[in-house]
Amino acid sequence: MPETISSVSDTRIASTRVVQLGILAVVAVLVASAVLLFLNLPDADAFNAAVEEVFVLNDVRDPDATRVLEVMAQTGTAFSKVLESYRAVIFVLMVFSTALLVTCLMFLVTIVTLNRRMSQIERQGIQVSSLILSREERVVLINNLEFKLTDAAMETLAVLAEARLDDEVLSGAQIEAMVSGKHETDADEAAGATRIKRLRDTLGNQIVSELLIKNIARKGYVLAIDKDVIKMI
Repeated sequence: MPETISSVSDTRIASTRVVQLGILAVVAVLVASAVLLFLNLPDADAFNAAVEEVFVLNDVRDPDATRVLEVMAQTGTAFSKVLESYRAVIFVLMVFSTALLVTCLMFLVTIVTLNRRMSQIERQGIQVSSLILSREERVVLINNLEFKLTDAAMETLAVLAEARLDDEVLSGAQIEAMVSGKHETDADEAAGATRIKRLRDTLGNQIVSELLIKNIARKGYVLAIDKDVIKMI
């Protein structure tokens, strides 16, 4: 058991590290892309600088030429404002894409983790720390969760619990015989299987009921829990 706990802890720590490294890698790639993108964008004042250079290098005295250069300067100013707005839009989009990719990565890791947990539960069975049956009240407590059962479901579960205490596996015919009081030779295998199905339906949660009551091929049915946790009152 300590080795199993240690293995699970190591796996959880390794998974956490992988998630952290993945998030850091996504953020680093997007930050690098944003820096390269902003560095390669044209200078907002490049056009104004070119117009200013024309004014300086050329002795422009013609009023019409001067007017043209002024219009060009105004156009450069408008272009610089548009480019600044583009920079802001690009920055917002980069932040949004970073958040979206990080969120997708976290969802992916969560789904993978849940699938692994479900696989472990399917392999190991449900972890029941206590199972208390009260025939008088027709109630079963599984890990302190109360389930109200019918008379038939309670008798079926009680038979399975008693068999688990004796380390026995019961066939459908044996379950039917013990519940109905018939001789085993007169009991029907299908009737016992029907009782198991109704018990699972009464418990409600399909995953819990399927893992709690195991069907061993060619042998029968058994409670997949430690017999020390069973208590009948």
